[in-house]
Amino acid sequence: MKINMKRVGLLPRILIAIVLGVVFGGLFSEGWVRVFTTFNSVFSQFLGFMIPLIIVGLVTPAIADIGKGAGRLLLLTVFIAYFDTVLSGMLAYGVGSWLFPSMVSATGHLSTVGKAAEVLPYFSISIPPILDVMAALVFAFMMGLTVAYGTFPSMKSAFSEFRAVIVKTIEKAIIPLLPLYIFGIFLQMTHTGEAYHIMAVFLRIILVIFALHIFILFYQFIIAGGLARKNPLRLLWNMLPAYLTALGTSSSAATIPVTLRQTLKNGVSDDVAGFTIPLCATIHMSGSAMKITACALTICLLEGMPHGLPLFVNFVLMLGIVMVAAPGVPGGAIMASLAPLASILGFSPDQQALMIALYIAMDSFGTACNVTGDGAIALIVDKIQAKERKTDGE
Repeated sequence: MKINMKRVGLLPRILIAIVLGVVFGGLFSEGWVRVFTTFNSVFSQFLGFMIPLIIVGLVTPAIADIGKGAGRLLLLTVFIAYFDTVLSGMLAYGVGSWLFPSMVSATGHLSTVGKAAEVLPYFSISIPPILDVMAALVFAFMMGLTVAYGTFPSMKSAFSEFRAVIVKTIEKAIIPLLPLYIFGIFLQMTHTGEAYHIMAVFLRIILVIFALHIFILFYQFIIAGGLARKNPLRLLWNMLPAYLTALGTSSSAATIPVTLRQTLKNGVSDDVAGFTIPLCATIHMSGSAMKITACALTICLLEGMPHGLPLFVNFVLMLGIVMVAAPGVPGGAIMASLAPLASILGFSPDQQALMIALYIAMDSFGTACNVTGDGAIALIVDKIQAKERKTDGE
């Protein structure tokens, strides 16, 4: 019996890609691994090129379609995303202050953590993006608000047509190739053993971080489901393809197409989903903030550095701001957080390098938490927006 893969849902394809990547990672020779690493290198360059265009193509017409309430909707989304990011960071500090000291006392010094051999592609192609992520966001806000508050029918029509181009590219190029991309990532991870080597050092800490990120997802969707009067478990289940895609790509931005699709499946209106999902991929970093805070606290405990509540409140508040500038690519959040790690917590270059190693080893879990939570924020914003529209209509 012939199986038509077009009829197989995205979730099964992602699961198959993950399982096959883990299985064949221990069987393939380095030459075969390099073949898929080469594909991933080219595809990641294409994704990097598309990410700013996705933001402009989706956010700009979404703001324009919303109309004069766009400014208020933008502030509402930014506030909710920032509040949730800070709350997640402080939750990690609270739980870490309670559990980590006893766990760290049984852990040796981490200077022995090494870097695994990297599997290089046979060749690479550079596809520089037209804009960086922050420039794309600023441009999308500026043009969207201008169209929303002005009278520019031709410009509005042009951005609507550009959105159609982006949506078609997502449907015909990005979504079909994502499972192969995820397969290559898990293939390389299993072949090199890099992630497993680093994670073995912090196994108990990682288990706490994993439990925290599950807890964060539950409270996000319990709140969203309560406001939207929908089953939170069903809403969370619908976001599972986005979670697994982010788990494989370690990229919030690369997961935007899947996150958007599943958010629409949860009943969020097209305008609100098209506005909040690309925006939250850049500004909503609840999983990353939780993970960075937990890892930073662990290193502070290991090295006998200050780790009081006022110090970490300052750190988390600043972390939520600087991560907005992080590109939505693997490791982007930790690179943006190096400044507050050094300036507020006093981390040395060696300690920053250790943070990068620990973060990258768990990068996909934080990213998965981020993008899945984006769906909860979209539900909340959509409910508030619907209430305001009803009030204005009355």
